[in-house]
Amino acid sequence: MATTRLDLRLDEEIKTKAEKASALLGLRSLTDYVVRLIDEDSTQVINKYESIIIEDSAFDRFYDAAEKAKAPNKALLGALAFTKEKGIK
Repeated sequence: MATTRLDLRLDEEIKTKAEKASALLGLRSLTDYVVRLIDEDSTQVINKYESIIIEDSAFDRFYDAAEKAKAPNKALLGALAFTKEKGIK
């Protein structure tokens, strides 16, 4: 069950289109439609900014370099500590 509110002001035309889309999708209310859109879009945005997609060949080169690497140096260990401190994943 929802526990927080979000108040919006919309142009009448946008509200009318959103109500029609909500009805066409068989949703119970405009609120259900807006919540669905926010959830779907925010998931996509978060995934876009919190993931990296690379070609297989680039990953293979990275993996090979990582396998051949020696113990991490002071700068790399410092960078790791910084990311942990800032909560960077």
